[in-house]
Amino acid sequence: MTSGDDKAQPALWAKWRSVAELYHAYFTGLTLTVVTRRGTGEAAEFMFRVFRRQQQERFLPGLKKLGIDHLPPAVAAAQYHYLSNWIGGVNVEYMVESDRKAWIRYPPPRWAWKGTAICGIPGEVSKAMLRGWHANNGVALGNLKLGFVCTKQSVDGQDGLEGYYHEYDHPLELDARLVFARHLEAPLFDPAKAPALPVESWPRPRLEKAHRNYAMEYVKTAAPVMVQLFGPEEAGHLLHLTGKLIGMQYFDEVALALGQTRGGAKEYASFLCALFDAQDDAADIRAAAGAFEVTQQSWKLMADVRDDHPACARVLEGLFEGLAAGCGRHIPVRLSATTGGKPPFTWVIG
Repeated sequence: MTSGDDKAQPALWAKWRSVAELYHAYFTGLTLTVVTRRGTGEAAEFMFRVFRRQQQERFLPGLKKLGIDHLPPAVAAAQYHYLSNWIGGVNVEYMVESDRKAWIRYPPPRWAWKGTAICGIPGEVSKAMLRGWHANNGVALGNLKLGFVCTKQSVDGQDGLEGYYHEYDHPLELDARLVFARHLEAPLFDPAKAPALPVESWPRPRLEKAHRNYAMEYVKTAAPVMVQLFGPEEAGHLLHLTGKLIGMQYFDEVALALGQTRGGAKEYASFLCALFDAQDDAADIRAAAGAFEVTQQSWKLMADVRDDHPACARVLEGLFEGLAAGCGRHIPVRLSATTGGKPPFTWVIG
């Protein structure tokens, strides 16, 4: 027999995956917003800062969490990218040649630039991602002999993003930690030889939640980077605009997973509460003067961000306005009072 909890879990996981898709789309959309409204150079700088920040915050703790911090540097770095991206639902391959040379490959379709979005990503933006993270793994490990050699980039029309970590015989200067060798090609991937997470410490519920959090944390990183790079006014505008555009596009998909429907203010308030629950935020709802007030008690995504700024809350304002437009026409949504960008937030609907 199947218990009630066993039956409920797949429905919960579907909700988590819909949240992941929403935040995944937001990050991709934000990158395109910066490309189209600020230009390739500033988009590349944005991408570099996002991935360098992630690398500094997550790489070394991630090695320990995955149980691979004891491996040779090149192998550890490649296995980290394979396992962490696999958890996030990213299509990725891993091939090791020796203790000093290990490949990673992101075959099509690319997760980061889903669907038609890849047509709007310049090569410089993809290179900036590699400079931000892959080229700095040796520095983080205290091994300046470790560099990354990129052999292909999907955004340049090649059949994937690929390259290998190589531990050289000498320390590398800054500009040698990422190099390109387009005449080379990765060996074929053999899934049987790929590393795997231990099932006992990574059961299905943990993997499903980690999958959701993987996408959400791109927004967690990107929002403060936007504020620091462009200033609160411009960043707030771009964060809000992206949220509204993405929300309008993704309401139906998210609502289906959350068991919600289109309609008016009442239906949208119910949808918003379900969304908060799916992203582990506490919220409550009450009817007030012909409208509905949804009080968001927490915003766990940004709770531990060291340089959070009130402008980061424009992410939510844009998303919720866009999602309301997807739910039905003429559903106004506003934040009832400023709280310095910190919860509780009270959203007045209708």
